[in-house]
Amino acid sequence: MAEVILRHIAKAYDKGTNVIKDVNIDIKDREFVVLVGPSGCGKSTLLRMIAGLEEITDGDLLLDGQRINDLPPKDRDIAMVFQNYALYPHMTVYDNMAFGLKLRNMPKDEIRKRVMQAAKILDIENLIDRKPKDMSGGQRQRVAIGRAIVRNPKVFLFDEPLSNLDAKLRGQTRIELQKLHRELLTTMIYVTHDQIEAMTLGDRIVVLRSGDVMQFDTPLKLYNQPANLFVAGFIGTPPMNFLAGQIVRKDSTLCFLSKQKTLTLPLTDTGHEQSLKTYEGEEVIMGLRAEDISVSLIETNQTLYVTTIQVVEHMGSEVLAYFTIEEQRFVAKLSGDTLLEFGQSVYVGWNLGKAHFFDAKTELAIR
Repeated sequence: MAEVILRHIAKAYDKGTNVIKDVNIDIKDREFVVLVGPSGCGKSTLLRMIAGLEEITDGDLLLDGQRINDLPPKDRDIAMVFQNYALYPHMTVYDNMAFGLKLRNMPKDEIRKRVMQAAKILDIENLIDRKPKDMSGGQRQRVAIGRAIVRNPKVFLFDEPLSNLDAKLRGQTRIELQKLHRELLTTMIYVTHDQIEAMTLGDRIVVLRSGDVMQFDTPLKLYNQPANLFVAGFIGTPPMNFLAGQIVRKDSTLCFLSKQKTLTLPLTDTGHEQSLKTYEGEEVIMGLRAEDISVSLIETNQTLYVTTIQVVEHMGSEVLAYFTIEEQRFVAKLSGDTLLEFGQSVYVGWNLGKAHFFDAKTELAIR
């Protein structure tokens, strides 16, 4: 078992700056959990607190039910992989991976067995006699991961391990990490600012903002049921489009009233309709994913707005079209064969059945 529980965890520095604020997370045994958020949100600090490299100001950190706040890092049975690899430049791959085991006075035969097993898993057996300077960034990162594997820890911690790799290598290494998790069946906690890494790697994802947990859920729920405006705008590429307005009633039907339009809401979900009823006359923010917006060169019965294309990004399998609606920048995700050009006049439609709504004051989702 390797269950990690954070109860009311907080971190404040001497000047009173609260970096982590009352974090409560239950990480299950063998789960792959990703901490994601913008720069400065506290995700690396939280990881270092779990590792024992940062002092916990308040709260309880439990590993398999045991409080480990005061345990030194070497006694926590946790291995950490750093962003900058942290390899000894004068040592070979073998010696780098074996170093921690030698400090524990482990028998040489057992050390060799563990190192070679890890090298095989990571496909670096042919690099065993090389030194870091003779390897690529991807190979060095594998060695750093191998050094963690040989310890057979209860928990693996990864602090943005792919940020120094190029885009192609990041994609390949993500696949290898998924495979590694399946093979090792170990609890893994992974920090990244890259939401694609978070969405593809995590069984569950912790979205952090300024030291607070915004939402802790599966990738699909974060995308389809964001708990608040921040998660809705942070998770998803491109980010969700937003438009401010009011919930009003017209001819006994709930509508969304913006600066220029009154849009009838197709509320087939009774629960959702009941929630929005309580917001009659109140300010709300409507959100739409880029794939729920249509763009056409001719007017259709779905047309809501006429606007002008400002930017077109051809991504191969898809096209991102940018334009302005009611003085707000919008982006639509269209099929790759869509032909659009800068300055074209287009007709825009929305799939209002997929719209999300948020309280304008609290920024919480309206369910």
